[in-house]
Formats: sequence, structure tokens, C-alpha cells
Amino acid sequence: MSDHYIALTRKYRPRTFDDIVSQEHVSSTLKNAIEHNRISHAYMFCGPRGVGKTTMARVLARTINEIGTDVDGEALGNTLNIIEIDAASNNKVDDVHRIRETVRIPPQNGRFKIYIIDEVHMLSKQAYNALLKTLEEPPAHVIFIFATTEPQKVLPTIMSRCQRYDFRRIKVSEIVDRLRFICKKENITIDNESLHVIAHKADGALRDALGLLDQAIAFCGTDIKHDELLQALNVVSTDRLFELTQAILDNDTTAGIQIVNDLLQKGYDIQEFITSLTEHFRNLYLAGDKQNLELIESSDDTRKRYLQTAQNFSEDDIMRMLHLVNEGQFKIREASQPRIQLEIVILKLITMTRMDGLRELLSELRKSQGTASKVSGSSDKAETYQPKPTPATKSKAAESKPNPQPAPAPDQKKPKKDGMFGPDRSGALNRPQNRTANPTITNFRRGALASDQPESETNDEVGQISGNLALVPQVEDRPEPQKPLHLHDLKEQWDDFIAYLEDKPSVGQAVVLAFKRLLPTDLTHNEILLPCYEPFTLRVLEEHNRVLSRELRGYFRRPLNLRFELRESNNKQEINDPYARFKQLQEKDPAIRLIVDLFGAELEY
Repeated sequence: MSDHYIALTRKYRPRTFDDIVSQEHVSSTLKNAIEHNRISHAYMFCGPRGVGKTTMARVLARTINEIGTDVDGEALGNTLNIIEIDAASNNKVDDVHRIRETVRIPPQNGRFKIYIIDEVHMLSKQAYNALLKTLEEPPAHVIFIFATTEPQKVLPTIMSRCQRYDFRRIKVSEIVDRLRFICKKENITIDNESLHVIAHKADGALRDALGLLDQAIAFCGTDIKHDELLQALNVVSTDRLFELTQAILDNDTTAGIQIVNDLLQKGYDIQEFITSLTEHFRNLYLAGDKQNLELIESSDDTRKRYLQTAQNFSEDDIMRMLHLVNEGQFKIREASQPRIQLEIVILKLITMTRMDGLRELLSELRKSQGTASKVSGSSDKAETYQPKPTPATKSKAAESKPNPQPAPAPDQKKPKKDGMFGPDRSGALNRPQNRTANPTITNFRRGALASDQPESETNDEVGQISGNLALVPQVEDRPEPQKPLHLHDLKEQWDDFIAYLEDKPSVGQAVVLAFKRLLPTDLTHNEILLPCYEPFTLRVLEEHNRVLSRELRGYFRRPLNLRFELRESNNKQEINDPYARFKQLQEKDPAIRLIVDLFGAELEY
């Protein structure tokens, strides 16, 4: 090993556009711009970490100034024409002022003077404002290249003056190909499954993948084994996840708890494990449809395994398991005892009832209900059916039966029998008694007609029913319906109703006083219309409409409701004037008129 070891992330950093992985949409655009001499004065590279933003900026600067590939990316910063600035540590106004002073100096060699500002979202607002004018109208020999992982934090005034390029997350398959190429050049032996483990843990960042590969080489050497790699990276293997899935399938709580205990004893992080389990069930759900297998970022052998395991679960079961694990992920993050929360999630998954079992249970329940209804129907038929009597049986029945007793009088008190006709069960008690000459009796249990029974039994049953009818109120005993209420009747009783309201504590005096000023003008469909001529009165009465309507129904004993309506009238003053109202009362009531004449009574208002 060399004394000056260079990490893989630095050693294999791309130096040309063709070496950059998974960003062809940006590379091709920049190459065409350089070819047609349409280079912008400012670029903004946005995207997640480790996808090649700073690398793309260095390659662009190298290509514009025609610097050879023998100079690596880090050495570019030592030239006078390419200046790299870290905005995280140089985010003040003074730092931007220094940039403005050096911008005026032309390049010593090459065509352009290029400023690469990394993490530009870390600049302060004052620094943005200081850079704004220079960025909008820079000298012809200056190009700005900004890189950021959080473009939403960059001021829109800065963003609008740049050409924006969004870098995408690198696919697992593309990272695997790049790692395989590097391992081949470094003479590293590694299996395909281990490459997928590294690429998957990198989460779309090639720089992170190269760092993990460096870590695996340091732990395992040049021959990387899968088990050793899992131990080095502290990654839960897919084998353990499939073992847990089998425990869920077998409803084996002991095996599930033992798997959790083994993983925690080996030092695996609980949050990492529940995250891996969430993605495991997500892959199971995708494997339910063969068209979605490409969305599973794993090796071909693992995809086949997911496809076989998914056949043991229904889509609803996997969705429920995925929901339980995802919900448990948030609870574990905030729990004081995360291990117990993890075990609760595992026990819920194992003891969860499968949808297939629920469907079978419902199917059996429906079958049992259908069988019970058939048995009940046959038993009812057996109870109701009677053989057709012969003349001999008729005579024997007539000799054995006593003389029928007369029905009791309506006013005679007699306990009700729990016969075949209970109250409100068959509706026979409310039927007209003389609808036909030969009434048919309905069996409340199955709706069979009693006309199917022998004639003698039918007559006896009719006698029994007539005796029961005498014990309940007949239609003739009910109170007669009330006569319809007309508007003129309502007006005649309106003053009495107002007096009735004055004695009700539930209605305030202010409401009664406001109500006195109104007279009904319409009665339609049990709704009384009361016109109001003041908005305040309307608001007060509408707030107490429920109480007033209740008292109205109680007084008139009818389903009446009140409706208030704001109107404008020429005789508004006359109606709202209490003295005019008192004059109307005198004209209507002779007693009040006599009191006024004899004693000179006046209205106190």
C-alpha cells in the first residue's frame, strides 16, 4: 500500500463529462452549449448530496479553459483562473466584497475566470444582496457556478439570474455498475449481492457508495465476503428479514421475538432495523405484481425471492403490515423504551389475522345463516301444516272441544295473552275488522295464511283473535283528528298565545316584548310567517326561534314552526309604536276600553 493513500472518492472522481454517472441530461446540455459557444455567465446546480454537482462544476471549468485531464479536480483550485469558495464558511458580506474586487482582474491564461461557490444557500441575505449586481452584469470573462442541496433557500433574485440544472438521484443499478468497474481496477473480489448492499445503503449518492466500499475494503481486505460486509456496515441482511416474514406467516411469536433479540445483541440500531423492515414490506407489495419487479432495487435472486414470498400474502395483508411498521417507526423514534415498541410491532404483525381467514370466516357464517334459515323455514312449515281432516276426525274434534266462550266486553279487565299475535308484531291489531266476509289470518313467524289450515281450527282462531282485539283500543276509541288551523283562527288566538308566553320563564321578557310587535300574515304547511320591520328584532327572534316554536306547538298542540322575514313597510312606525298597539287593543277588547273610559288608564312604556 502506498504511503500516500488516496480515498476512492478522490481517486475516481470524474474528469470528463462522459465519466459522470447518471447525469446525462446535464452533461449533454453543457457540452452542446460549449460546442455552440452559448456559455451562460451563471449556473445553478441543484440536487441531493453525492450526485456530482461539484464534480460537474469542475469538469465544466476544465472544459471551458481547456485544462488537461492530468490535472485532477483538487488541483484546479490552485490555478488563478478557477476559484473554489465554500459558502458555508465564507458567507459574510466581506467575503462577497472580496469576490467583487477580484472579478475585475482578467484571467492570467485561458478564456474565463470561473468562480465555483459550493453550498451557496449558506450565504446570508446581506451577502446575496451584495452579490446581486455583480451576478446580473458580470464582466465578459467571468462565469459563476453555484452548487446547493437546498435550492429553496436561495433567494429568487439570485435563482432567476442563473441557468438551473437539477441533478437526479443515482439508481442502485448504476451505482453497482460503477462499483464493479472500480473493484475490477483495484483488484477487489466482491459478489453481486454485496455490491447491491453497498449501493442500497448509499441511498442514491455515489460518493457515499465509494466511501462504504473503502470501509468494506479496510475491514475485509481485497476479498469481500457478504457476511463480513454486513457486519462491517451494520446492515440487516435480507435473510433475517425473510426469516421474520416466515415467522409472521407461521404465526410464530417466539421466533419473531428471538430474531429481534439476536439483532439487538449484535448491535444493530433499532431505527435502522425498522427502516429496513419498512422497505422490505414495500418490496413485498411491489412483488405482488410482476410488472413492478423492476422497482425493487435488489439483485435478481432477491427479486425472485420476493416474488415467491409475496404469493403467501394477499395485497390487503401486506398493506396492513406496511401500515403497522410505518406507524411503529414514528412511535419508536419518540419512545423512551424503543425495544419494547419494536417488540409490540413484531407481535402485532405475527398475531394479525389474515384477510383470507376473515373471508373464510364470513363465508362460513353466511353458509350457517343460510342453513339456519332453511331449517327454520322447514320447522315452521311443519308447525303450520295440518293434514286435511276427514269426516271422522271432524266429528271427534267437535266432541272433544268445549263450547266456545263469548268474547269479553271491551271494558272488562283481562290480562293479555302471549299468543301468536303480540302487540305491533304482525300488524293485525290495527287492521279493519270487517274488510271481508271471510278474513285470512297471517302467521307472524313465516307469513303463512291460516286459510291453509282446517276450517274448524280457522274459525276457532278467528274467535281467539276477536277476543284479543277486545282488549286493546279500537280505531273508534281514538281521538278524532283536529280540525285544520286557518290564518283567521290563528289571529284570533294570537293575543292569548302572547299572554301564554309571558308566563313562561324559558322566554325572556325582552323576547316577549319584541314578539308582541308581530302579527302572523301567512300560514302555509304548518309554518307561520311573521314579518319583522327592524333588523335587531329579527336577530333577537331568530336566536330564540327554537324556544318560541316549542312553546307554539305546546300551546296549539300542532306541529307548527315560526319563520321570520325582514320587510320594509310604509306603516312601520304605526306597527312598532306601542301606543298604536295599545289603541288597537282598546278597539278589540271592550273590557280594556271600559277601563280606559272609567279610570283614564294610560300605557306605561
